[in-house]
Amino acid sequence: MKYLPLYLLILLFTLGITSVFSQNIKILKQNEQIQIGISQGNKTLLSSPSEGLWSIATSWENEWPSNWQHVHPDTILKDGKWTILKGTLNLAEGKFLLIDSYLEEGGKVKCIRRYEWQGKKTLETVTLAIRWAIPQKEVKPFLPGILYYGNPSGKKNGENNVPWFNGVDLEEALFEEHRFPMPFASAEWKENADYYGAALHVIPSPVYRGNHFDQWWSLGLITKEKHAELTLLSGPVGYNGQRNQVKALQEKGLPYANTFIKVTPGTIIEKTYYLETYNVPEKGAGFQQPMKTSVELFKPFYTDDLPRYEDIISQKIKFARSRWVQQKDYAGFNMYPDYRNPQIVLGWAGQGEAPGFALQELGKYSPNESFTKMVQSSLDHICNSPIDSNGFCVIYDIKTGKWSGKDPVSQGQAMNSIALAILEGRKNKELNTLLWENFLLKAADVFSNRILNPTWTPVNTAEAFFIAPLISASTIFNNEKYGRAALKAADYYAGRHLDMDEPYWGGTLDATCEDKEGAWGAFQGFLAAFEFTNNTKYLKWAKHACDVTLSYTVVWDIPLPAGRLADHRFRTRGWTGVSAQNQHLDVYGVVFAPSVYKMGIYLADENLKKLAKTMFLSCGQMIDPSGSQGEQFQETNFAQHGDMSDVMKLRGGYSERWTVFWICAHFLHAAAQFEQMGIYLD
Repeated sequence: MKYLPLYLLILLFTLGITSVFSQNIKILKQNEQIQIGISQGNKTLLSSPSEGLWSIATSWENEWPSNWQHVHPDTILKDGKWTILKGTLNLAEGKFLLIDSYLEEGGKVKCIRRYEWQGKKTLETVTLAIRWAIPQKEVKPFLPGILYYGNPSGKKNGENNVPWFNGVDLEEALFEEHRFPMPFASAEWKENADYYGAALHVIPSPVYRGNHFDQWWSLGLITKEKHAELTLLSGPVGYNGQRNQVKALQEKGLPYANTFIKVTPGTIIEKTYYLETYNVPEKGAGFQQPMKTSVELFKPFYTDDLPRYEDIISQKIKFARSRWVQQKDYAGFNMYPDYRNPQIVLGWAGQGEAPGFALQELGKYSPNESFTKMVQSSLDHICNSPIDSNGFCVIYDIKTGKWSGKDPVSQGQAMNSIALAILEGRKNKELNTLLWENFLLKAADVFSNRILNPTWTPVNTAEAFFIAPLISASTIFNNEKYGRAALKAADYYAGRHLDMDEPYWGGTLDATCEDKEGAWGAFQGFLAAFEFTNNTKYLKWAKHACDVTLSYTVVWDIPLPAGRLADHRFRTRGWTGVSAQNQHLDVYGVVFAPSVYKMGIYLADENLKKLAKTMFLSCGQMIDPSGSQGEQFQETNFAQHGDMSDVMKLRGGYSERWTVFWICAHFLHAAAQFEQMGIYLD
């Protein structure tokens, strides 16, 4: 064990002698005090604050931590591969012993921070802070599932609905760790002509001695006068200029105050986290490295305790059968449970067209029945939807017999499934695809003409859902125009989103903000463009959009309080959050799991293939004996249904009654794609 007293360290820096410490963990001198730096090459990208490595608040005033005390190290030593720093905070009531232990580990720096209270009295209102300074104030934050380069579109369309971050004012964006699908906070910034990034990864945990039941550490980013800081606090939260609030409801937050801790004599608190710094190859790519690290850190690949692939498919086929409705004027799959007016709805969130493709592939999972008539009649009915210059209607009201409603998300998704149904149906002599083909041909004409019009300026990323079906239509009908329109749209969306000045958004019909569905539309489109052209630029773009889409995927099992989810030992790994506005889990990720698997093949990335398997199988949890699942799973302090008056009672809840048909259809659609790929997930 090698000790270096403070006076020797100062002498080393004064003489310019090389430090005994590692390449990435630097000891920096600042006004005769010691700072720690985390470097990339010769450039320090993170450092401990100039006030001190350790920060502890001992009071709570004006509803926020106060009386901050800061401590610099007084002892530094080497113990094998570990770098260890020690310090002491002396208070009137006693002293805190403070120890940081650092270890370089796989391109990142692991830290175990230890607090030991040796006083004789209980400290009633303590806040612990872990702070790492970025050498610049104007940064672009990336907090998975929460904050995407500031959420500019979400702020523009409803600033109370989403967290946002300008990056220029004195701001705080601090959220409960269990809100993070991938538990890290990162930032990207530009210095001269180069881009850099840094991330703070955490091992999430409740706070020991927290004032509230189920109080967790909070994670995020704050800005000071001249720099930004990646930050962990032992409970305090806030965003959008409002301290002590959490993003609890669809259109607003709720108070979440008095999040201090009570430290009794002899208390020891430890927190493990990781620091990562890196060069960013181009603007808008700074989130990709910490995402890769987060997947490698948590390894969410274990599936032996998850539902079986075959069982999931069988249950979802049973549920689809229960939603089947047919009379002389219509045939299809009802979107809603019994207490709602029955409708056949195309695309999001009814997916009434999806079984027309999926059931062609999945017959072996229900060998005693044929789905041919169901496939034929449902798609025949759908393909009678009226089409005009704005496309086709997506909602059929069973009671009135009328079609209505048009939106690009639903239209694009419906076209994609119909195209896949045609390609499969042409192989089956018992199916007649002529009506489907005429419908797709008319729709492809409408939307290719729209996209090829020089004045085409889509509102958001929603129209990226046209790319894949237009490429399919180009192949089915040998029509060059459709392919040209699809590639124009792909190029347009790459130019609009890759630099993340405007992250992908607008793919969720009940949110107008940054969301995984918008990213999925672009991901699906870029991937289809790559497979159509074999041009690797589209594969690169697909990787970017894929990573944004996957950033909503939970890579760890979030411990849950008593409730419906805990009753079933619900494992959160592989589930996906929805958007910056709607921060609950749902099963949506199953529908793009096959595309994630494909990316694993194209990029020779086994982790992507394993993650895709976890995503599908994990979302098979909570299927009841009838094959039904609810839509919303509350892993954090957020809800959209039920009693939402008490923020302390939201986490662990489950919205079971809202069983719209997409929940079933996405499983069937994804399973059919895996069948086509020859992938069996059990």
